[in-house]
Order: sequence, then structure tokens, then C-alpha cells
Amino acid sequence: MKLALAQINPTVGDFNGNTLKILEFCRRAADQGSELVVFPELAVCGYPPADLLEKETFVARAGVAIQEIATASGDLGTAVLCGTVTPASASTGKRIHNTAVLLSEGSILLQQHKMLLPFYDVFDEQRYFEPAATQSLCELHGQTLAITICEDAWNDKGFWPRRAYDIDPVEELMRSFEQRNPIRADADPQRRPLVLNISASPFWQGKRELRRDMLAALARRHNACVVMVNQVGGNDSLIFDGSSLAVAPDGNTIVQAASFAEDMVIFDTRDFDHLSAQTELARKLSAVPFDPPGQAADAADAAEIGATHAALVLGVRDYVRKCGFSKVLVGLSGGIDSALVAAIAVEALGKENVQGIGMPSQFSSEGSVEDSRSLAQRLGIRYEVLAIREVFDQYEIALRPLFAGTSFGLAEENLQSRIRGCLLMALSNKFNALVLTTGNKSEMSTGYCTLYGDMVGALAVIGDVWKTRVYQLARYVNRFEEVIPEATLTKPPSAELRPGQKDTDSLPAYEVLDPILQAYVERYESAESIAVAQGVGLALVRSVLQLVERSEYKRQQGAPVLKVTRKSFGMGRRFPIAAKTQV
Repeated sequence: MKLALAQINPTVGDFNGNTLKILEFCRRAADQGSELVVFPELAVCGYPPADLLEKETFVARAGVAIQEIATASGDLGTAVLCGTVTPASASTGKRIHNTAVLLSEGSILLQQHKMLLPFYDVFDEQRYFEPAATQSLCELHGQTLAITICEDAWNDKGFWPRRAYDIDPVEELMRSFEQRNPIRADADPQRRPLVLNISASPFWQGKRELRRDMLAALARRHNACVVMVNQVGGNDSLIFDGSSLAVAPDGNTIVQAASFAEDMVIFDTRDFDHLSAQTELARKLSAVPFDPPGQAADAADAAEIGATHAALVLGVRDYVRKCGFSKVLVGLSGGIDSALVAAIAVEALGKENVQGIGMPSQFSSEGSVEDSRSLAQRLGIRYEVLAIREVFDQYEIALRPLFAGTSFGLAEENLQSRIRGCLLMALSNKFNALVLTTGNKSEMSTGYCTLYGDMVGALAVIGDVWKTRVYQLARYVNRFEEVIPEATLTKPPSAELRPGQKDTDSLPAYEVLDPILQAYVERYESAESIAVAQGVGLALVRSVLQLVERSEYKRQQGAPVLKVTRKSFGMGRRFPIAAKTQV
């Protein structure tokens, strides 16, 4: 069978736009002789639709869209497999299924519901969906198909040391085939089912490699060709990398789609032995498309720096455009964080759609102002300066009766940040441009950020990027030419809210801080184990962890964070605000 892997970027709730995109890819695939076009999970409505799923009209519109695609399949002469939502029985209170629908010659051949519904990290599918009670193999053009949806393929006992579910849908489908067709498991794989997995698998650093290794293990175990078609694009905090692929029974990659871009790749299952032998080197090259030499400890980490950059660019582009905007504002401080955010925004949206705003106070160094101006020139973006000293002075005059007898401190420092936030939001309202916040994950972890100040905005672009990683990403931005001024990369980081201020006045050096935070925030390690593993004092570790715990109320009021690590702030990390924790 000649298959097309149609890796598309749907918009949640845009049934008309998503349907048109699906039909466009179907036509392209049909023109190239494809017999089956495979689309991602919930491609018709976009993933994740969240509580939109509770609207009856949403589910009804999905049904209309599927009928339209089914009708078109008859005209195009190619079968279609795509994900959508379908009604379910009300016996459990869940009224809908997450469904893979196989369409051919104008009709629906099969509706296979998702069996394993993830309920961890960013996933909340048990909230909405009724799991499949059964699953079935089907035949298309003489080929047996074992159709699964995303998580259904993530429970292979041969790959995972600890499984999340008792059921393995792929194993059960293959067992069903073998019971009806008594052939040895190591028989000609051409006679075995083709495993098709439609996915909406979000990106995080290392996920592409893990996903590929998992699918390769699945293919080897079942001596079958495995195809996974993954969604691409940004939807709110989540970024989907695509990276769709087909894996031969020997575990080698047959074909692989692009990462972080829409793509369609076509291959014939009758040729996969030849394709596997010929394309393993190409697979290795395409799997690591970003390789800035000398900017990371090893090639794998270098590849992840480039992948993270590509993910953030895609996340910004889709968030802004899918929210109905085209322009953004970035407060430029002369520091590394705002410089990186501005550079990402320019790549995502074009220089004509990005404006930098400098807002120096009496504590801002001349070098910082000049670095901001230099960055704007190198990026080719408009740059305006709104000095805040006089505004700050007026606030001090207004507060003087109540602040009498107190010394300059945190209140005055944060006041500067809040003035800047207010100015940025005024410009946002006036010119219909979204504000991109510039805080990094280290700052958000420790609360080294100001509510209603530097935290204001529509999207936290680097809120899941540790400070040490920010520098690596900035070097990556400069891989071809100096975009971010070298002075910005080399000067000590500072909020510049009081004379001579440096981040290390309040925090350990980021080279010490980030490994502590990563162990606690992403892996939930204890203070004692972190101290031993990192070779630092227990008192220091506990002081850092106390900052994390005391700052939960800030994080839950922040802008959505683009997720690029296993555990990001936001929907995938849920902690109470009013709680007493032991660190």
C-alpha cells in the first residue's frame, strides 16, 4: 500500500480551516498515487480542545466535517485516516470518544476509539473521553491495519520498565491477528498488520529521540511496520514537533517528516525492506537537524539547543497568529533574556511585526541602553525609548506620606518594574500588539520576578528555559552572525533596580542554581539528595527550595509558558498555593 503521512498544523476549533487543510493534503497525496492518507490525532478539531469538548455544538460540527471529508475521499480515490471526536454512550458520564476514523469511497469503514487516556503532566483526557471498550483490525486494499491513537502505542512492556496501564492495545491487536492467522511471529512481516498510530504528542527536549526509540522497539517486538503521524504546531503552551515517521520491522526508520513544520512524506509498504536499508543514514541526519558546533557539551545536547530554538519560534508564531494578532512588543532591558525573546519573535513573525521598547530608569546603565539599541538595529526592528525616571518620581511623591520613615527597598525596586509593565500594556491596547514576557525558568522558579511588572504579557516565551540554557540559545542565535551584542552575553546579569545590583546579590550563581532547581522542579528530588548529587551545602539547597515554594502564587498568575522541558510551569505542574511544605 502506498501511504502518505500528512503532518498538518490544525487550529483548535477551526473546523472549516482544518477541513480545507485536510482536503488539500488529500489532493496532493492522491496526485502522487497514495492509497491512504494518514492525519494526526483530533486533526479535525485540533488538539487539545479542552472544555470545548463539553459543548454539544462542537461535537456536532466535528461530525459534519467528517462527512465532508468522507464525501471527498470518494471523489479523490484515496482512503483517509484522521482523528476527530465522536459521540459516546452516556453510561459513564463521558459523552464523547477520541476517535480515529477510516474513510474510503465516500463512506466510513471504521471508527476506532482511543483506549488509553493519559491523565498526567499536561494530559487531561480522562476528564472528557470514554475509553474504547474494544478494538478491531480492518482490511484496506489487501493490507491488514492495526489502528491506534497516540497513547495506545506508549505501553509496550518490552520498552518501558514500568508501565502506566495494564492493557497494551498494540499487543492485543497483534494477538488477535495471530489467533485468526496462525503464522509465526517472525514470519514475513509483509503478511503482518501495518500498525498505524495517529498522534498529538507534544515536544519537550529529548522527546523526538525517545519517541523514535520507542516506536523502533515496538516494530522489532511485533515484527511489523509501524507508522506514526504526529501533529505539528503550537496550541497555547504546547508545541507539537511533528517528526512523523515510519519504522521498519528491524527498527530502522523508513521515512521521516520534518520537525517543527508541516510536511507530507510518501512511501510504499511493499518496499520497506529496501527503503530501510537505504535510509538509515538519512534518518540519523534528519533526526538531528540542528547542530551548532562547539556550543554544547556533546552533539546530542547541541541538537537539542537547536530543536528548542525551533520549538520556541514555532510556539510564538502560532500563539500570536492563532490568537488573531500579528504584532508583538518586547521590553528591551539590555539583558540576555529580552534579547533572546526579541530574536525569537523576529524569526517567528518578521521584523516588521516586532517592536522593542526601552524603559530606562535612573539605575539603568548607559551600556544597557546602548545594548538594547544595538540589538534593535541588528534585528531591524523599531525601537522606542520611554524613560521612566519622572514617572517613578511621581509615584514616590504620591507614596511619600505612607512610606515615611522607611528606606529604599523591594517596594521601590518592584515599582519600577510595574511602571514598565503598565507602559507596555498601554502600548499593547493602543496598537493591538501582544506583549511577550521575558522571564526565564530560573527566575520564575525562585520568584525573582515582579507580579504586574516584568510578568505582564500574553506569553512567557522562555518561561521553561533555564538561565544557563538562555545563554546557549543566545549563542545559537549568533551562530552565523552577531545578532545579540557580545556585551549582552558577557556582562553579569542584573535587574538594574538599584545601584550596582547583580542577580548574585539575591541568588546563587546560575551555574549552581539551575541544577538545583532542575532536580527539584522537574524531578521532584529531595533537598538531601540534591545536596549530595550536586555537591553543595544542604542549607543552600533548602534556601533555594524555600524560594520555589514561596513563589507559587506568582507563577499561577503568570502568562502561559511555552513548554520545552519534561516538566514546565502551568497545566503540567499543579501545586496548591496556600500550603505548608517541607523542604
